[in-house]
Amino acid sequence: MRGMVLFPHMTLNFDAAREMSIKALESAAENDSIVFLAAQKDYTIEQPTVDDIYSIGTFAVIKQVMRMPGGITRVIVKGLERGIIENFISEKPFFEAEVQEFDDLYEENHPLKQAYIRRLKKSYEEYFSQNPKLTADNFMAVMGIEEIGELCDVIAASLEIDTKEKQEILSEFDSYDRAEKLIITIQNQLEVLKLEQQLAQKVKERIDKNQREYFLREQLKVIQDELGDTDGIKAEVEEYKQKINKLKTVKDTKEKLMKEVDRFSKMPPSSAESSVIRNYLDTVLSLPWNKLSKESFDIKNAEKILNEDHYGLEKVKERVLEYLAVRQNTKGKNGTILCFAGPPGVGKTSVAKSIARSLGRKYVRISLGGIHDESDIRGHRKTYIGAMEGRIIAAMKEAKTKNPLILLDEIDKMGADYKGDPSAALLEVLDYEQNGTFRDHYIEVPFDLSQVLFITTANSLDTVSRPLLDRMEIIELSGYTSNEKFHIAKDYLVKKSMKNNGLDDNDLTISDDAIEAVIGYYTREAGVRKLEQQIGKICRKAVKKLLENTERPIEVTKQNLEEYLGKERFHFEKMNEQDEIGVARGLAWTSVGGDTLSIEVNVMPGSGKVELTGKLGDVMKESAMAAISYIRANSQKLGIAENFHKTKDIHIHVPEGAVPKDGPSAGITMATAVVSALTKNPVRNDIAMTGEITLRGRVLPIGGLKEKSLAAFRAGITDIIIPNENKADIDDVPKEVRSKINFIPVKSMDTVLENALR
Repeated sequence: MRGMVLFPHMTLNFDAAREMSIKALESAAENDSIVFLAAQKDYTIEQPTVDDIYSIGTFAVIKQVMRMPGGITRVIVKGLERGIIENFISEKPFFEAEVQEFDDLYEENHPLKQAYIRRLKKSYEEYFSQNPKLTADNFMAVMGIEEIGELCDVIAASLEIDTKEKQEILSEFDSYDRAEKLIITIQNQLEVLKLEQQLAQKVKERIDKNQREYFLREQLKVIQDELGDTDGIKAEVEEYKQKINKLKTVKDTKEKLMKEVDRFSKMPPSSAESSVIRNYLDTVLSLPWNKLSKESFDIKNAEKILNEDHYGLEKVKERVLEYLAVRQNTKGKNGTILCFAGPPGVGKTSVAKSIARSLGRKYVRISLGGIHDESDIRGHRKTYIGAMEGRIIAAMKEAKTKNPLILLDEIDKMGADYKGDPSAALLEVLDYEQNGTFRDHYIEVPFDLSQVLFITTANSLDTVSRPLLDRMEIIELSGYTSNEKFHIAKDYLVKKSMKNNGLDDNDLTISDDAIEAVIGYYTREAGVRKLEQQIGKICRKAVKKLLENTERPIEVTKQNLEEYLGKERFHFEKMNEQDEIGVARGLAWTSVGGDTLSIEVNVMPGSGKVELTGKLGDVMKESAMAAISYIRANSQKLGIAENFHKTKDIHIHVPEGAVPKDGPSAGITMATAVVSALTKNPVRNDIAMTGEITLRGRVLPIGGLKEKSLAAFRAGITDIIIPNENKADIDDVPKEVRSKINFIPVKSMDTVLENALR
């Protein structure tokens, strides 16, 4: 049997097409009309062997055999009882086997029998109510059976389960085990039927809803036709046309929009294309084609606002005021794009916001961090599903004016992938010679961005593409001195945090020495973001204390600061207490400001090995090798044994090995430390240095002099050796630092050693 299982007490008709099966049926019909029917394990096998047949099957009596066209024999059989094949006698011309008969096994009058019969009938009744394919005859036949074995077989035969499950039920000779298995199978089938009905109901509801909407739309069309469509699609089309005629734009744009309106008017409202065109027209017509906000050109007012919002940043403020003065003198023409570059928390975004306030322009911020798709800038083609305008056009919609100030924040955090390079798409946006006809892919018509004031921000310019940098004027916001941070905290951040936490001067006072301690020992950054967080933490703790009925006002001083902020987190490395041999102090630039870098060198008897430790990058390792090559080449002049590279091992170490370090500006520091270790001449403890070294001993310029000088100032250093070409950068160093530190410009390593070694 292929894909069928015959149960005892069950009548079944089936077609036999295989020659072996037909011969077996004919032989049985000629003798005693008894045949043993067993299911095939895999119904796809055309010529099964003895291993492909289940050993448990059903004896059946052949009721009728009919010859059908095409060599098919139709048979009607009735199942008698179970049997198990014990031995195959022959396989040709048909299967013959010895089969053992089995009656149903159960105790005749056991109470469990009646319990199983009731449960089976109840389960089948529930199954019958859920399955519309079963007839009332099926139900009545089942309900009239009182023998548990026969009841199980008749129910199993009527279930819509696969051959394998039916075979498992057939293979149960114990009637009680069979009943238990059947009850579980019926419950599973009920769950499946319930899920089918739920799915069918959902599908029906959706179809009904669609039919209802279609019917209502057709009715609406008829009603609109009868009324002359005074309030329908024609009114909407007329409204679009009026808005287009009012636009202050070029003729081609109006013609393009009118064509879209004509297409819209000819489409049925229910079509998908109609809603696409409607969304497109709504987007284009919501843009500020006509509206301009009045711009203020009061330089004194602008200066007042910048000073109110920011302490320090004198050069930045000066450049911004120059920029505004030129705009006033040229009647608002944009000549350049400003880019504020600097570490986090130095006030790049807030300066842009202050410029918008001083000009009276609407301020819109676009965050470019993480953008890697060109369509984020230029938008998608409107033919695509889910198409939308780019971020520039979206910002114009938000601004509702043609001349806002748009801040493109984090321009250095953009990426690029196979969908395009967004920085390339920004080239047109940030060029006032081109952006008068900026064309977004979604709106498909040129839009004038020439009256928008674009300002960008970046933490680092290394990742910004060169063509994009050429379009911008870079204004560096390098960081604040400790004194500037103190004034920012006292005049701005403390007041802001107290206001945010519902406090006033009668509730909390923070002393000056406490603010200085927060700056020096709880934060290490170029900006003031972490400083603001620490002050906020003090205010929150104060609020909690006040609610616990503490006396007012709460006074926070350097002595009790630990109660509010915990143990001190940072300690600036102070200069060495005395001159040391083989220890030189370098200066480093980090993303959160400057820092001092102690470089230690030990020289030991050996074979000339050079070891570098301290998690150094490739550039720093190369600087060390260049320094040693310089020393070897000049060993006689330096008073060092010529064969030191054969008899001495040199170990160069930069402490804080867990912190990665790289960059060329430690070159002269490494060279000084190695010379000191080899000559036994100590390095001055009050001097620090920064500069790149060449093989010939030339000192090349470095970057970040202001931040490095601030770090040296904090460490108590009095003299700094810098490359001669960095003399111009000394003017960028704050006055309070310049007045305390002596800068020593040098051109060669000889001069470095003269000043650094005792």
